[in-house]
Amino acid sequence: MPRLIISNTTPIITFLGIEKLHLLEKMYESIVVPYEVYLEIEAGKDKPFYTDLKKIDWIKIEKVKNKELVEHLTTFLDKGEAEATVLAEELQADLLLLDERAARNYANLKGYACSGSFGVLLKAKQKGLISEIKPLLEIAQSNGIRLSKNLIEIILREANEI
Repeated sequence: MPRLIISNTTPIITFLGIEKLHLLEKMYESIVVPYEVYLEIEAGKDKPFYTDLKKIDWIKIEKVKNKELVEHLTTFLDKGEAEATVLAEELQADLLLLDERAARNYANLKGYACSGSFGVLLKAKQKGLISEIKPLLEIAQSNGIRLSKNLIEIILREANEI
């Protein structure tokens, strides 16, 4: 049975920006994004790597039902993160793709399995889907994804690239 994967905005933007969105399909077959995440991607139409998610058949866009919980969560999460965690509960997701620390902390407290963009890249390398992570980190940074030197070192060490 396929796993149910829900993604927040930043992982989608990261994979679009490094031209590796197809890795999400190879890794998970399909993913679900909340409607708010779709809107956040649409707000970036001016980006050179913008892609209309509605035109990708393996990405499903879903609306959350519990809007009250979303509103409550937006006191400490952004709306996309709030919708992703609520949708994870509503659909009983197997994995949440989240990069932001506050969202991951909340998801972990709720007992959801999480991975960030670079955790997915590490798994893709382990599976032989990519040969190197370092050039992808450099592209992500040039696209505005902020990574601390410490995080870069951890990722590259895990990837056996330093």
